[in-house]
Amino acid sequence: MLDSGDTAWILVSTALVMLMTPGVGLFYGGMVRKKNVIAMLSLSFVALALISIQWVLVGYSLSFGSDIAGFIGNLEYLGLRNVGMDAGDLTVPHLAFMAFQLAFAVVTLAILTSTMAERVKISAFIVFGLLWTTLIYDPLAHWVWGGGWLAELGALDFAGGTVVHISSGFSALALALVIGKRRGFGEEPMGPHNIPLTLLGAALLWFGWFGFNGGSALAANGLAANAFVVTNTSAAAGAIGWMAANWLQGKPSSLGVVSGAIAGLVAITPAAGFVT
Repeated sequence: MLDSGDTAWILVSTALVMLMTPGVGLFYGGMVRKKNVIAMLSLSFVALALISIQWVLVGYSLSFGSDIAGFIGNLEYLGLRNVGMDAGDLTVPHLAFMAFQLAFAVVTLAILTSTMAERVKISAFIVFGLLWTTLIYDPLAHWVWGGGWLAELGALDFAGGTVVHISSGFSALALALVIGKRRGFGEEPMGPHNIPLTLLGAALLWFGWFGFNGGSALAANGLAANAFVVTNTSAAAGAIGWMAANWLQGKPSSLGVVSGAIAGLVAITPAAGFVT
């Protein structure tokens, strides 16, 4: 049965998670050389457009369609067929749930763009993004959230520690090993060119994460409130912890503070609904 409050919360949370994608672009954009900042920002917006289409056409069905051998979803939701305004087993429209999960798929690909900074053309990124989302993200989302084999084993991932952060982290490591160092590494200065841009990106990420974790309750209830509070607390603890570590080595930096906050946000994501 549809609940207007739950529906409103999921739609707001979807918008908050969507806001994280340009936040990722700004966060990384401030840390590349000045000549590459536009390209870095562009990758996040390309990810948003690209995966918005992929998810509607096939990604959602592969992730949340009826289970096939515990590995992948079937094509019952191909092109959003059978995805309507009814609630189904939830208290929000099926379309709202689909859009919320779309935002997760988009930001996961955007996270990977850090590894491609100053090294990958947009055309190559488009091909990579489509293949990676279809072959890596969609099956993993099904395994954990769509009734796949990890879900059957009892795996718990409240808001994407496995589906989002482990998948993007290990993929980024593999990608870095394949494409190598940035051009001019060791020969030219590689320091951040615009720290305020990075700080703005971190602020958008921190803000958007309330929808990322709080929205994963899929309802406007106490669980969402708990996820909201522990998300903010973890970000703050991460920022203070990193700042304290910097103090032991000299003096804290603004980049260190926001890096700690992001680390705290990532750490709490899989458990935001299970800890108090």
